[in-house]
Amino acid sequence: MAEVKLHGFWYSPFNFRVVWALNLKGILYEHIEEDRFNKSPQLLQYNPVYKNIPVLVHDGKPICESMLIIEYIDEIWPQNSLLPTDPYDRAQARFWVKYVDDMFTAIGALLDSRSDEEREKAKESIWERLGVVEDQCLGDQRKFYGGDTINIVDIALGSFVKVIDVQEDMFEVVILQSERFPRLKLWFNNFKDVPIIKENTPSKEKLVALLKPPTEKKLARK
Repeated sequence: MAEVKLHGFWYSPFNFRVVWALNLKGILYEHIEEDRFNKSPQLLQYNPVYKNIPVLVHDGKPICESMLIIEYIDEIWPQNSLLPTDPYDRAQARFWVKYVDDMFTAIGALLDSRSDEEREKAKESIWERLGVVEDQCLGDQRKFYGGDTINIVDIALGSFVKVIDVQEDMFEVVILQSERFPRLKLWFNNFKDVPIIKENTPSKEKLVALLKPPTEKKLARK
């Protein structure tokens, strides 16, 4: 049995984060695929508060919440560090991780939009937040936020931009406009082309095929 187990949904952007971190570290683990509508007793036992994924189980001890899991992974397995060593730089990285997590509320608004007007309003909200990432987070033209190697901010942002990438196909909109977000587009191209990221991320086509039908059904009921 694997010493490290990950309970998750293969299609979850929060699950992507932990999968990427484990593979960037070269850690062997067992992925336990959960059913969103019929979660296992083990998952409910490991995460009795939120009852959600991802949950990392290391030597029988569960750790919940994707970015907390990544910080735990980085402390236990120090190779290929994902957090800066300098305290100030580490605090800045945590700030941007929090900012990215807060952006997921804008995604929810796009998913729930029914009219063109609502969709445009949701897009504007996302554009405003992405503009801050473009100018403030990625403003120094480094290959990744962490420089030449992926770090915790890249992982958080990568999961968010992957969701945007999928939703562009689902809603037939263009959100990551090259002329509006040149740094972000370049960063995402660099990020998704890293072999470990590419090999451990479901294809856009596979994600759209899974997520589009229930989204359309949900909107039709409103």
